[in-house]
Amino acid sequence: MEFLDVILAYFWYNIKKQHSGGIKMSKKNLIAGQSGGPTAAINSSLYGVVSEALRHTDEIDHVYGMINGIEGFLNGTILDFKETLPGDQLQALTWTPGAYLGSCRYKLPESLEDPVYPELFRKFEEMNIGWFFYIGGNDSMDTVSKLSRYAEKIGSDIRILGEPKTIDNDLVNTDHTPGFGSAVRYVASTVREITLDACVYEKKSVTIIEIMGRHAGWLTGAAALARKYTGDNPLLIYLPETDFDVEEFLQKVNAAFEKNCNVVVCVSEGIHDKDGTFICEYDSAAGTDAFGHKMLAGCGKYLENLVRSRLGVKARSVELNVSQRCSASMLSETDQQEAILAGEFGVQAALSGETGKMIAFSRLSDSPYSMKCTLEDVNLICNEEKTVPVDWITADGSDVTEDFIRYARPLIQGTVEVPVGEDGLPAFVYRK
Repeated sequence: MEFLDVILAYFWYNIKKQHSGGIKMSKKNLIAGQSGGPTAAINSSLYGVVSEALRHTDEIDHVYGMINGIEGFLNGTILDFKETLPGDQLQALTWTPGAYLGSCRYKLPESLEDPVYPELFRKFEEMNIGWFFYIGGNDSMDTVSKLSRYAEKIGSDIRILGEPKTIDNDLVNTDHTPGFGSAVRYVASTVREITLDACVYEKKSVTIIEIMGRHAGWLTGAAALARKYTGDNPLLIYLPETDFDVEEFLQKVNAAFEKNCNVVVCVSEGIHDKDGTFICEYDSAAGTDAFGHKMLAGCGKYLENLVRSRLGVKARSVELNVSQRCSASMLSETDQQEAILAGEFGVQAALSGETGKMIAFSRLSDSPYSMKCTLEDVNLICNEEKTVPVDWITADGSDVTEDFIRYARPLIQGTVEVPVGEDGLPAFVYRK
């Protein structure tokens, strides 16, 4: 018994020393990366992760960033945030669009037996990585899924979590995604501006605005927020969740002239007919590239030409393109703050031992709007796609319902004041 008492005494002595600072606890490092298309809020998520990690100095030693995602990490391109963005410089991430760390579209092999996995984890071990964060959309969550499954397979204790990002809002098991709210604000504001411009002449005209969304029409539906009153433009809104009929479209445009001689139409880039053929593929003028691949014109341009030739009225098309994701001028404060919150919540979850999860949003109330962060199994999210509910689209497929508007409106609230530099332009932070 005396021997056992000695052993126990020694054990408790060392525990006390660890907590009193007599013995330095071993620390590990955290690394974060960004992947896929950028958004106006992806850097806010990065800020949330990095700023929260830097607060936990007892557990986290260095906070690293992988330049150009997992692909860049494999090539050994990383940075240390304490050195690169010291002090208050880090906060500039919260109003800077694009992806500060750069991005990639690298897809990890399906087989966990591929040699890339031991190579990655060898590098993790060399850098003493204890926590891995990946900020991105569906493909990025696929990366989180594969890495966490491989870690479990080999018994690694690295905590691996996904931070959601996409203007498309198509990740499942989350109410919405960081980046969507700011893109919605940009779309709604720009559509309102274009509408005011289109209505200056008392002469029949049709303006077709093409909005991002190959399979999910969340952004296009947001154009409804541009209306200033009931019956205002845009008079027609088409999402890829329903089939598009060209002849019905022409009839509706013609009928819309009874409400307004200037008709604004918003369409998703991915609208298609009942057979699944994209409307952009209807353009017979499309040529081929050097490889013989068909070069498709946008559906907006096709519909512009169709309206002009069939209805004999003035027509133009506008493609919002990448401006939807890179405009800091329309950065939603709600979107920005939720992105930061997601980053902070993720670090806290990782430090508590969570892994193989994606940070998600759960809506508690529409009015007043409130939400909370949750954790969802990333394996149930990757390679799935969330589309606009059919009952949020009108029966004739040419508009969205009030349910959609109640869902989207809270996400665009609040204005972020972006600091201006000596040149009179936004003072963004960037890597040289």
